[in-house]
Amino acid sequence: MTLTEVWQLLQEVKDPELPVISITELGIVRAVDIHEGRLTVTLTPTFTSCPAYQFMASGVEQRLRRAGFEDFRVQTVLDPPWSTDWISDEGRAKLREFGIAIGPPHGGELDAALEGPVPCPYCGSTRTEVKNPFGTTRCRSICFCHGCTQPFEWIKPL
Repeated sequence: MTLTEVWQLLQEVKDPELPVISITELGIVRAVDIHEGRLTVTLTPTFTSCPAYQFMASGVEQRLRRAGFEDFRVQTVLDPPWSTDWISDEGRAKLREFGIAIGPPHGGELDAALEGPVPCPYCGSTRTEVKNPFGTTRCRSICFCHGCTQPFEWIKPL
């Protein structure tokens, strides 16, 4: 099996909290390597204590076993830390369609990304406000759109 085929297998592993996006689109798969017949998949969690991370790592193991891999390792690296910049364009589009706002890549300019308006994923309006800085998970905030009067979640730039 080629590295490209392994990446395609990993595309099937979804984020358990956001099942519309795969772990590859989320950007937590950092590397895939085959060395001397042993496959290594390297993952970086969105947060060090992300409760969904173990489900994602387990999902990788299960998918690899179903594909016939026996000699593999799933390893975790924390440096560099995950960033919302690592979410693919396709992943960003899927999140918006799911009703979750995600800003454009920020290149590390977090102050500007946090201060700017949060575009509504439903109508695109920037007449929005953060109602609660903590949403259903630590990486999300609860927002409200004054344009379409919809509440929505925003994945905070990291």
